[in-house]
Amino acid sequence: MNWFHEWTDTLYNTFIVSDRYMVLIDGLGKTIIITIGALIIGVIIGTIIAIIKVAVDQNKPSFIGKTLDKICDLYLTVIRGTPVVVQLLISFFILFPSAKDGTWVAILTFGVNSGAYVAEVIRSGIMAIDKGQTEAGRSLGFSGFQTMQLIILPQAFKNILPAIGNEMIALLKETSVAGYVAVVEITKAGNQIKNTTYDQINPILLVALLYLVMVIGMTRLLGVLERRLRNSER
Repeated sequence: MNWFHEWTDTLYNTFIVSDRYMVLIDGLGKTIIITIGALIIGVIIGTIIAIIKVAVDQNKPSFIGKTLDKICDLYLTVIRGTPVVVQLLISFFILFPSAKDGTWVAILTFGVNSGAYVAEVIRSGIMAIDKGQTEAGRSLGFSGFQTMQLIILPQAFKNILPAIGNEMIALLKETSVAGYVAVVEITKAGNQIKNTTYDQINPILLVALLYLVMVIGMTRLLGVLERRLRNSER
């Protein structure tokens, strides 16, 4: 049992002494804030882009419509064609060099990055809805915007909920690179404890465990939401 006592002593010296566990708690909070904030921005951007792309595909576009479509294509190409770490560095050191706190820069950057992927998910969800739904909405006197808002999007979001959940899980894990812009999220917090205590094992394992617990929790929450949505359709 000596190994157990040695291990517990190591844990105590690594996390309890000087209240180092508080660094992890604060980092966990930063990770959750960045993930939720970025997902909200990503869904908003993705929805707007998806609606523009669908409108251009299904209708004869005007000059403004074609221009917006080209802008969307450029955005999708640039964002999906460059690593999120590089985008984060560009945002912090070039676009917002005066930013004192990298948290909101990380939220914005991850949100813009996520929007490019969410856009394709939402667009596929909208395209999967039968065109008769749109025609039914228009026959009821709804405008194109009202039809999209009240009839098409609610059905599309039900269909793409699992994909949105997967994007949120991926986004959660991507936030581990936010430390590049002076954000002490959970990975950075674990690294700081490792460098301070010279314990090369326990901080890393604990960080991995925390990510695993969060992902399992999010997966189960998504499962509950999916079951409730299925039951509401019966």
